[in-house]
Amino acid sequence: MSRSPLLCVVGPTAVGKTALAVGLARRWGAEIVGCDASQVYRGLDVGTGKATPAELDGVRHHLLDVVDPEAPFDAARYVALADAAIADAEGRGRRVIVCGGTGLYLRALLHGLCPAPPLDAAVRATLAARIEAGELPALYAELAAVDPAAAARLPPADRQRIERALGVYLTTGTPLSAWQAAHGFAEERHPAVIVHLTAPRDALVARIEARVAGMFAGGFVEEVRGLVAAGHGPALRSLKALGYRHVAAALAGEMSLREAQRLTLIDSRRYARRQTTWFRAVEGAHTVVAPVDPADLDPYLRPGWGEP
Repeated sequence: MSRSPLLCVVGPTAVGKTALAVGLARRWGAEIVGCDASQVYRGLDVGTGKATPAELDGVRHHLLDVVDPEAPFDAARYVALADAAIADAEGRGRRVIVCGGTGLYLRALLHGLCPAPPLDAAVRATLAARIEAGELPALYAELAAVDPAAAARLPPADRQRIERALGVYLTTGTPLSAWQAAHGFAEERHPAVIVHLTAPRDALVARIEARVAGMFAGGFVEEVRGLVAAGHGPALRSLKALGYRHVAAALAGEMSLREAQRLTLIDSRRYARRQTTWFRAVEGAHTVVAPVDPADLDPYLRPGWGEP
């Protein structure tokens, strides 16, 4: 458990979380621990909005570039690495800011993981074969029938989590959502102050549009070309990050780059809506509207952090 509260800066894609976290880190002498399921992968830089050294301005940012694109990575691995980074920073007398938009990872870090059982090997093999045969939409429909609460939280293209949720039901006869409700996520692994950074809808849409346009103008296509040339195909979980599979399809001649950009924008807007819904439901979170001066958050931080 942390010695002092973590400051968690969370919110939808493109809202300005990293810039705010960097400003706060400089004001309070803190380090950043990432909470992003895609920025952990090496080589996924432009498309994931990974902060550049210039943007970090000397602030140390943990949990960027920790695994290769083909490596497995999940919430349990994230928690282990985040705990180690927090202990390292605090051991050197630094405060810690957790920054990102992956709600599942934040919940696991603060409240632990739901101890749902491992999948039966035969169930796992059957589901994997059906996914490879193109039956993911059918599996999503089956999940919605037996565990509508779990299905409502998952995008229809999330292969890994659909397989996991449906597999838990087929293995145990109990929906994953019921396992999670029984767990309750009541454990406090780290004390935390949670700031949900948001923006008016039109302003957020404009920011997302600018982010996607900047990606495609700033080397995103070349980044995906390099990943594919290195053998990292679009079937990898890491390449399910926003935009990557569309650009890979364009490079394979399956669509135009203009269409890939259009679909990336649509996916990004949908993802932002899901993130906003998730973080609005986080108990005790302080919702603030961008842009935010780091000094404006002092009242939330002084009780646990003292004075900057």
